[in-house]
Amino acid sequence: QVRLVESGGDSVQAGGSLRLSCRSSGLTFNRHEMRWYRQTPGKERELVASIAASGDTNYGDSVKGRFTISRNNAWTTVFLQMNNLEPEDTARYYCNVRYRSQDVWGRGTQVTVSS
Repeated sequence: QVRLVESGGDSVQAGGSLRLSCRSSGLTFNRHEMRWYRQTPGKERELVASIAASGDTNYGDSVKGRFTISRNNAWTTVFLQMNNLEPEDTARYYCNVRYRSQDVWGRGTQVTVSS
């Protein structure tokens, strides 16, 4: 069974930084693209960043230049370094992987940014 467990969410002031982690198990981690999404109440889940098995990365327009996604295959963990946080970044952040044609999600970790 594939499991994703996020951690690292916190409450910070605008301009601050956080590093989110997503530890995976139950899959051959280094073969899969990993993604970070975020969601606020009443809104759809938004793709924040993705990292392919090759290491290629993509970012949502609202986070480009501020967030960095990375992975450590030995640790089966994907990270999201978030710098210069803004109140608009307040959301629950979810880790995601597409495994055997199914989307697998973690429970998320809450990030709150105050102005």
